[in-house]
Parts: sequence; C-alpha cells; structure tokens
Amino acid sequence: MKYLITHRSQYKYSSGVALCHNEARLLPRQTPWQLCQPSRISIKPRPALSLERDDFFGNRVLYFAIQDIHQQMEVKVVTEVTVLKQRQFSPDSPSMPWEQARRMLQETPEPEIIEARLFKLESRFIGLDPTYLAYAKPSFPPDRPLLEGVVELNRRIYQEFTYDPHFTTIATPLKEVLSEKRGVCQDFAHLMIACLRGLGLAARYVSGYLETLPPPGQPRLVGADASHAWLAVYLPGEGWAEFDPTNNCMPQDRHITLAWGRDYGDVAPLTGVMSGGGSHTLEVSVDVAPQPAAVAEPATTRRDQEQPLSR
Repeated sequence: MKYLITHRSQYKYSSGVALCHNEARLLPRQTPWQLCQPSRISIKPRPALSLERDDFFGNRVLYFAIQDIHQQMEVKVVTEVTVLKQRQFSPDSPSMPWEQARRMLQETPEPEIIEARLFKLESRFIGLDPTYLAYAKPSFPPDRPLLEGVVELNRRIYQEFTYDPHFTTIATPLKEVLSEKRGVCQDFAHLMIACLRGLGLAARYVSGYLETLPPPGQPRLVGADASHAWLAVYLPGEGWAEFDPTNNCMPQDRHITLAWGRDYGDVAPLTGVMSGGGSHTLEVSVDVAPQPAAVAEPATTRRDQEQPLSR
C-alpha cells in the first residue's frame, strides 16, 4: 500500500513568543517493511535554524529554532510512504515459552538481546507495579508460547477496556486507566507494555498512523483521525512482533510507523521550550490518503490524539 501522509499542527499563543527551540518526530522511519520518500516540510514562521538527526532509538528528529516574535506556529509535514503487507510475525507464528524468552533476556550476552533489555525497564510513563503483573498473569500460564500469551493479552485489553478520548490526558496515571478500564490508544499501549515488562519481557512503544479510509468492505480502525500508538514485544533470536490493543490486531499494511521508544515521552510529535507565549491552543489534523498502486515500496501509519507541545 502506498499512502500520502499530511500531518499539520498549529499552535496559537495568547501573547508573543520571542524565541523557541523545537524537536519534531514527524518524519516516518525507514524499516524493512516501510519505504519513505523525502518529506516536504513547511514551518511558519520560517525557522532561523533547522537540521535533522537520528535520536538514541534511531528515530528521525527535526530540530528547528524560531527567533522572530510570533503568536502562531504551524508545522506541516507531507510524506509519501509505501508499506509492505507482510510484517515478520502473525498471530499463529510459533514461539518459545514465555519463561524461556524471559530467561534469555536475562542471561544471553548477544548484542541484540543486550540492546532489548533497555525495554524491560521502568520509564517515564510506565512503572513496574504489581497491579500490572496481576492483570497480565491469566494470559501467561506456565510454558505458554510467548506469542500466544501476547495475542490473548492484546485481545483482553480490546474487549475489557472502553476507547474514550475524553477520559485521559498525557498526565493521567496508568493505574487509573487500569482501574477505570478506559482510555485511548496511547494508554492501552502503555498498559500492555507495563504488563509485559512486569513479566520480565521486553516491549517498546510505537507511534504512527492508520489509514484514514479503509478498503471497501473493511472496517475503519479506531483512531484513524490523528496520531496512533501501538507496541512491539521482543522475541529473543527472532525479532520484534507488533500488536495494536486498541484494534485487537497485529499491524500490517494499514499501520504506518513514525517512531519507537520506551514510551510516549521518547516519541512525542512535538516538544520544545520557548520564551513567552502565555497560554496556547493546539489544532492537529492528519490525513493518510491511499495512492494509486505503482511499483511496490513501503509506507507509514497514524492514530490517537496528539498531546500539547511540552514547554
């Protein structure tokens, strides 16, 4: 599938901003299943300085600084992305018992596994609390294949939680999401990661997009109106398998990857610091438009509500 992705964020301030420094993670990743054409980037007012770099996790980061006094800022990124249908894993893929995977993550000295251990640890938005482990345990009886357990946990969150875009913000504690069984894709991804890390497994947070209009006869996925979030769990010696608990599926060609990290804090679409500005409002629009079929290339995705710029 080929998509044309347009992501537009507009901030309006109650007073003038004299100076701001920003980082945008709005440039889709190149992956084995996703090919990205060069992005068209429009920033108003025009930055005095901008440059692109890769962060610690290999995500593409656009840094820019605006030095003119302004009361409005707009960031628009347009990218053509081709997504291959086949990820590496499917729900019925064979996998080792989850206890064996945990043991390999603890003991095996291979560089890839050592790198994956980072995603077993607590992070800014995801703590290691016994309540998450208790929720996960019914899906992971002794000797159950890892993927089979993760598929069930993914399905349970989908069935037992209500998608409610008005219930949470980025500051809502994850324990409250679990107790009230409500939230958005970001919350469900954080919760499932917390459950898997509580078991001693490695899981990472993925941000991206969903196709806005599904193919004829297929249902529209929840969250196809803004940025989306899902997760990936590490299978030692095999790689990362992706899961979307908001839609009870394993991402294929309708999920487009922007970035990944330990949690939302590592992949926020826009972060920055500024001088002045007072209060602000944020308007976000995202469009993921399927394009006519051509020579196969890989693509990107989207979902959930973008949080205000961290200042």
